[in-house]
Amino acid sequence: MVLLAVAGYLVVQYVTGGGGAPGCRVVSGEDGGRTYEFSPEQAVNAAAITAVGTARDLPERAVTIALATALQESSLRNIDHGDRDSLGLFQQRPSQGWGTPGEIMDPAYSAGRFYDHLVKVPGYTSLPLTVAAQRVQRSGFPEAYAKHEPDATLLAAALTGRSAATLTCEGRPGTSRDKGPDAVREALVRDFGRDVLRPAGAQADAPAATPAPSASAGGTDGRTVTLPVATGTGEGADADPGRRGWQLAHWAVANASSLHIQRVSYAGREWTAGNTDSTWGPTTAGGAQGAERAAGAVRITSTR
Repeated sequence: MVLLAVAGYLVVQYVTGGGGAPGCRVVSGEDGGRTYEFSPEQAVNAAAITAVGTARDLPERAVTIALATALQESSLRNIDHGDRDSLGLFQQRPSQGWGTPGEIMDPAYSAGRFYDHLVKVPGYTSLPLTVAAQRVQRSGFPEAYAKHEPDATLLAAALTGRSAATLTCEGRPGTSRDKGPDAVREALVRDFGRDVLRPAGAQADAPAATPAPSASAGGTDGRTVTLPVATGTGEGADADPGRRGWQLAHWAVANASSLHIQRVSYAGREWTAGNTDSTWGPTTAGGAQGAERAAGAVRITSTR
């Protein structure tokens, strides 16, 4: 019976990659409007995987490989079961040295461990995705990763900020109790590292776990976190401020349900939770208070 259950699980993983109720969408700006729909839970995990990769200054190809792998292994869901002792987004095994069960169930940790192994694969950016992923995962179904490459490519383009204003979610608040600017800061640090709040980060200088005055939070009502986008000239995300800005903006939209985010604004565009079409539109007069002052900054407003 156990062997049958394991076999059934593996077949389902191979054939479908899993599922989930859609609430988010990413639209290609290049391939005639190709779309990929996914759930808020999947969006949070995809954003975390991407943030960890870009925080390490890894190329978009690395993020694409990681997302395709997680789509196959867990459907981008942080599951606490799998083949033998496999756990989490990448179905990593404590018995094989990937970490403790608690560590593996932390999306940022598990993504980091995947990247640790990926960067050791010689020439991984030029290898077929199935080959690069298999060098890390040692899967029994190595070709299964291939079917996820188109969706992973769409996600990576949006979540690394290369494709602007292409990721939207309904933004209906979930059951999570995380809410408010402090929760947003904590989540930013969790995924990107503490540097995201320094000096090119949030206007609030306080540590992520420490409440900051409302004025420092970037809004007169204390509900908004403002993330000025650096104008760096070196390599990495800050070398392209527009791309960095859209990465942070899309990250916020992906986390909207879990963090009770109401509005995200950047570069004259705005997403608002609960819109019927969930599109990015021009910044509204109400949401644009101080828009000129906030030009070049991502503004994330919570419901409370």
